[in-house]
Amino acid sequence: MSNVLTTDHPAWQAYEDGTHARAVRTASGIWIASHDRDGLHLTCVDGTEDVKPEFVATDPAHLPVVPEALLDGLTELGVTHRLANPWLWDGITTAILRQVVRADQARKVYRAWCSAYGTTVEGPHGPLSVAPAPDLVLDLPDEKFAAVGAKFHRTALLAAAEEYERNHHAWEVLHAAHLAIGLTRLPRVGPWTAAAAAADYTGDFSVYPHDDLAVRTWAARIAPNYAWPPKKDEAFGPLWTGWAKGDRTALHTLTLATLTWGAHAR
Repeated sequence: MSNVLTTDHPAWQAYEDGTHARAVRTASGIWIASHDRDGLHLTCVDGTEDVKPEFVATDPAHLPVVPEALLDGLTELGVTHRLANPWLWDGITTAILRQVVRADQARKVYRAWCSAYGTTVEGPHGPLSVAPAPDLVLDLPDEKFAAVGAKFHRTALLAAAEEYERNHHAWEVLHAAHLAIGLTRLPRVGPWTAAAAAADYTGDFSVYPHDDLAVRTWAARIAPNYAWPPKKDEAFGPLWTGWAKGDRTALHTLTLATLTWGAHAR
């Protein structure tokens, strides 16, 4: 494969003609990011073009030494591209809404949350929405969370919104590892949620929670004959990170390529 888009973020919408599109907020406006047979496209639809989103390439040439079947499956992807999430608040929101629930349910809740209370713009094949800003979240009555399936996440989102308003300028300049640690200070945000949000925002998947169910699932699908540790066995994380031997680029490539493979398999 070539010209592969990473669609791990739940904002990406897929259309029958093969196009993928999402709306994303930067510091200066709202953009439509899209991917079709002609490649990647970015269009500012609200605000100014001063701050432009960026697609980050991941090259399988940077993969570490891993089992042959896993290496073959990930190498087949070729160079992939992922939109680096330019809005930390969206990264935090997305990670919180993924807590406890299955990936498909989290995607459904995220989209309902954005379309109900966020900002909606017109995309290439229909409306696309970005998440509601922290000040809007703080003004939502309790029943609004329940209406979109986010009742369980209400207290975490409210606490995160308050802390984001106070601290986001300091958070936004942190490197991925330090950001992941910093976000664990949020109420009801543990290491998994913090690491997922930090990876989404910085684009550095060397800090992603490597023993995440998605990583385990897709790795086992790519290399079904490898003797993977049993489900929930704590040996998976050290095995995965050990292959990179401290090389953060190799660990990032291994993890993000696996998630990309899974998004396409799904």
